[in-house]
Amino acid sequence: MKIGLYFGSFNPIHIGHLIISEYVYNNTSVEQVWFVLSPQNPLKVSATLLKAYDRLHLLKLAIEDNPVFQVSDVEFKLPVPSYTIDTLTYLNEKYPQHQFVVIMGSDSFQNIKNWKNYELLLKMYEIIIYERPGFKVNTDVLGNHTLLQGAPLLEISATQIRSQLKMRKSIRYMLPANVYQEIIDNKYYQ
Repeated sequence: MKIGLYFGSFNPIHIGHLIISEYVYNNTSVEQVWFVLSPQNPLKVSATLLKAYDRLHLLKLAIEDNPVFQVSDVEFKLPVPSYTIDTLTYLNEKYPQHQFVVIMGSDSFQNIKNWKNYELLLKMYEIIIYERPGFKVNTDVLGNHTLLQGAPLLEISATQIRSQLKMRKSIRYMLPANVYQEIIDNKYYQ
């Protein structure tokens, strides 16, 4: 099975993540999308992160009714901080029957040279790149990677959601209803 891996802190998961994932599923040969929660991204500050298991719970709520979406806590079992290449190596050993591809935005793709063993990642794995405003991809360097154009992008970010919550502003339509309710009930990010 061809599985698209969407890595992220998901702090919190929001509609933008889900729309992109559905678009990738509908417009590529990916048969499932696995959301790989990173407990601690080496390129992000941990002070702003909700506890990893709380983010995992929100992620499970967000996709609970979609059979082509799965949540992976694989990085909870690996050394912190998490590195994509290490996670891919682990998943390939554990699930040799699957083909894994990486889903990322053009902003991340432009910064991939900052990633651990990025040359190996680019050589060994297909990357499906969705364009983000202001981050063009040079198609001459794509190789075996896919540039997915026309993906519906919303100007929503987890940073914006956290900021709105701190200011006690509404974020109701930026999240799946059950995720929104869980955040409000538990006073996350306030």
